[in-house]
Amino acid sequence: MRDRRRIDPLTGEVRKPESAPADSGPGGPPGAAPVEPPAGADPAAETKLAELAAQLDERTADLQRVSAEYANYRRRVDRDREAITVAARAKVVGELLTVLDDLDRADAHGDLTGAFKAVADKLANALKGVGLEPFGTTGDPFDPAVHEAVQHATSPEVAGPTVTMVLRKGYRLGERVLRPAMVMVTDREPDAPDLPNDVLPGNGAENENRDNN
Repeated sequence: MRDRRRIDPLTGEVRKPESAPADSGPGGPPGAAPVEPPAGADPAAETKLAELAAQLDERTADLQRVSAEYANYRRRVDRDREAITVAARAKVVGELLTVLDDLDRADAHGDLTGAFKAVADKLANALKGVGLEPFGTTGDPFDPAVHEAVQHATSPEVAGPTVTMVLRKGYRLGERVLRPAMVMVTDREPDAPDLPNDVLPGNGAENENRDNN
């Protein structure tokens, strides 16, 4: 045991305080220097860290690849669904084209009147609402992609193959041609003189010159 009395009981003198031992800090003996970590990292730990980083890059690449494949799959499914929808719509509308032909003939003969005309207009508006569009008018340049030529003639009054009569309208649904227009085509006569620019078909000046003559 240590005698902590400040006055010596034998001599009566005041004792000098003893110096406290130096604190070496936690984890070490008194007076010992603090433990320094090693200057270099463990090679095994570096190798393990590199392996984990490589695995992370591999998993990230796999995730990106799966995400891209799924996005392509979604686009493919949406495209196929749209194609099926358009095909089904085209099939239904195509079955009604003959009905529209009958309505056009009735209108041309003056039979499309009264309640019959009201029903015909509703049908035409409904089909127009789903994207059905008629085409084929007199004066159009002949286009074999959308015109079916069933009659042919020549004339000096046209500059090239021109639709001069529409025997049956053509119809398209969006970008799809459901039925080409049945037309009469007139070609320019080989020996006919060249037409001036102001009387080429389609610019409206030809009829005016004819009236003046």
